[in-house]
Amino acid sequence: MSLQGELAFEYDLLRRTAVEILPVNEQITSDAGLLPIRDLDERLGWTAGFAARMHDSRVAPLHTVVEMVRQRVFGVLAGYEDQNDHDTLRGDAVFKIVAGRRPDGHDLASQPTLSRLENAVTASELLQLEDWFIDEFIASFAEPPRELTLDIDAFDDPTHGAQQLTFFHGYYSQYQYQPVVITCAENDQVALPVLLYGTAHAATATLEDLRRVIVRLRAAFPDVRIHVRADSGFGSPKIHQACDELAVQFTVGVGMNAALKRYSDETLAAAVSAWEQTGEPQRRFAAFEYQAATWPTPRWVVVKCETNAQGTNRRAVATNRPGARVSPQGAYDEYADRGESENRNKELKCELKADRLSDHRYMANLFRLMMHTLACNLLARLRRLVADPPAPLPSPDDLPPEARGPREKRREFNRRRQADPLGEGHASTWRTQLIKVGARIAVTSRRVRVLISTAWPFWSQLAKVTRAVQHFRCGPMPAT
Repeated sequence: MSLQGELAFEYDLLRRTAVEILPVNEQITSDAGLLPIRDLDERLGWTAGFAARMHDSRVAPLHTVVEMVRQRVFGVLAGYEDQNDHDTLRGDAVFKIVAGRRPDGHDLASQPTLSRLENAVTASELLQLEDWFIDEFIASFAEPPRELTLDIDAFDDPTHGAQQLTFFHGYYSQYQYQPVVITCAENDQVALPVLLYGTAHAATATLEDLRRVIVRLRAAFPDVRIHVRADSGFGSPKIHQACDELAVQFTVGVGMNAALKRYSDETLAAAVSAWEQTGEPQRRFAAFEYQAATWPTPRWVVVKCETNAQGTNRRAVATNRPGARVSPQGAYDEYADRGESENRNKELKCELKADRLSDHRYMANLFRLMMHTLACNLLARLRRLVADPPAPLPSPDDLPPEARGPREKRREFNRRRQADPLGEGHASTWRTQLIKVGARIAVTSRRVRVLISTAWPFWSQLAKVTRAVQHFRCGPMPAT
C-alpha cells in the first residue's frame, strides 16, 4: 500500500483547483536558522569546550557527549526545552547538522539517552563546568576592561514531585528551586549560574560564588574597577563586608523599614507638596549614614522618594560608591539600570525556559541550568555581533544616554529595537525572524544544501547574521 495515497488529504478551498496535503520522502526542517548560530559556536568552541569537561566512560558510544549537549543547547534556542522534544527532533536534518552528523546519518539521541547523560553528571564535573563559565566570561573581552558591573539576581523555579533539595518557599507559596545568575552589564553574559535549594538565603548562599568570580577577574585584569549591584534580597551585611574586603564598589537594595521611612519623611513630604502644586511626577532623594541593628558598620544609604498619579513610592540602596555622597540621584539611577540585566534574566527564565528543571536529582538540574545558560550566552554573544543601533537621539540637556531619565531611556531603547530587531531583540524575536524558517535539505556526497523559499520575508536578517559570524575571528585576548 502506498503511504502517499494513504496519508494524502484533499481540501475544497479553491474553485476548480484541488488543494492537497501529502507526505513526501524528503528531508524537511522548520529550524534552518540555527545554522549561523551553530557556526558561531564552532568558532567560539563553546559546546565542544563545555562537553570536554565531562568524563564519558562508555565504550564506542553511538551518541557522543558533545552531540547530546548540542541537541539540548540548540533545542533550547529553538524553543524545544524538554528532553521529550528530541524523540521527534532526533531525525531532523538541521539538528543532525548542528550536532555534527550528516542529514542522512544515524538519528540523534532519544529522550532516555539524554536523561542518562543529565543524571550521570558528577559534582566534580559541575565544578569544572563552573570554572568553564568563568574562563569563557574572562575570554569574552577582546582587551582588558577598565570597569565591569556584576549584577546578581535570583528567580524562582517551581518544582513538582519529590525532587532533591526542593522546599516550600513562603514568599512564592510554592515548592521550588532558586537559580541565581551573576551577569555582566557590559556584555550581557552570565559569568556564573548557581542553583540554590528552595529556601536558601540568596545572599549567604552566593557569597562564595561572587567572591570566586571577583578573585578570578582580579587575577586576569588587575586594574579593572568592579561594581556589584543587587536587589534587597541580597541586602546582607556579609555582602557589604565581602565587597569591602575585595576592594569593589557595591550598590545593594535595602528593604524599607520604620527607621528609613522616618529619615526620609521630610523628603517625601516635599515631593508630595511639589506634585500637588504642579501636577508633575516628582522624584526626590534623601541620603544619610545608616546602621541597622544587624550591621557591624554604618553605610551610606540613598532613598528615592517618588510621587505621581499612582501614589507614593520609596526605595532604598546601600552603597560605598564615593560619588553617591555628591550625587545621590546619580548613584540610584545607575543602580536602577540593573533592570536591563533583570530583563536578560527574565529572558533566560521565561523565553529560554531555564525554570524547566524537572529531573529528580539536584545535580542533574544544575547541569540543565548550565545548558540553558550556555544557550543564553550564545544568544547574547551573537546579539553583540549583529547589533547595529542608530545614533542616540539628541538630548535637550546635552546629557549622555546613560545619564538620561527612565522615560528617555525607555524611548531610546524602543527606538533601537525597532531599528535593529535582532541586535536588540529577545529570544522570541530571534526565533521569529531567524531560527524558525522551513527548508528542504538536499544531500549529495560532497554537499549538503539547505533550500529556503525566496518568499521568506527575513532573508536580509539571515544574510546579516551570517556575514557577522563569518567575519568574526575568535582569538586569544591581547597581552596587557
